[in-house]
Amino acid sequence: MLGRSLIPDSERFAAPLLERIGVRGRVQLVLWASMTIVFAVALVSFFSAPLMDVDVAISAGESISDLLLQMKQKALSASDTTLDTNSRVALNDDFKSLRDQITKVVNNADFNGVNMVKSGGTTVYALANDSGSTKMTVAAEDLSLGGPNISLTAAASFNSASSASAYIGIIDSDVASVNTTLTKLGTGSNALAAHLKFVKNLQDSLTTGISNLVDADMASESAQLQALQTKQQLGVQALSIANQSTSIMLSLFR
Repeated sequence: MLGRSLIPDSERFAAPLLERIGVRGRVQLVLWASMTIVFAVALVSFFSAPLMDVDVAISAGESISDLLLQMKQKALSASDTTLDTNSRVALNDDFKSLRDQITKVVNNADFNGVNMVKSGGTTVYALANDSGSTKMTVAAEDLSLGGPNISLTAAASFNSASSASAYIGIIDSDVASVNTTLTKLGTGSNALAAHLKFVKNLQDSLTTGISNLVDADMASESAQLQALQTKQQLGVQALSIANQSTSIMLSLFR
């Protein structure tokens, strides 16, 4: 009886940590947070690709805007009535070369099979929650020649001062339209980038939180186990002393 009262129950020492009070709830919390991190990692991937698609489209739009401005300069120079024919022909050749570069930029504005600025371009989507019920959308913007945003056609050219002059107003309108599409694309890119940053911060916070939670649990359980082991050792020592005292008392009656 003496030994039983002094030595803690060995089964209690052997009980798994997960069966102790409060541990199950913490484990469930860690599992939930881990699943959330997995989802956050997936969202980072989902947002990165659409963001790159939009950024490529913006880069193409900026190049097209610059090319249009150069074309305007060529048309403006060719509209000079005092210009000789050979000079006007040379300016027209430059004008057509710049025109054709716009088509090349549109066709090459492709990232991972997605082109947002060609005729019939791809609208990109990004998931905004784990159920997929909410999406962030950035619409495609057609920047092809003769399209809804650029009225200048793929056959545009001039052969006189008056025909060159007519393109100045057309190109001004096209530049304004392209800049409007760039604003829309920029807004979409900023929205995607902001949400991507939020998801990355969430991922980092959850990772840090789980690490702190696990470290805290391990430290707590380690301290409790050490305390219980110390009690067990003290119990064994007390039992040994008690047994020795009993032997000493019995020897007095011999």
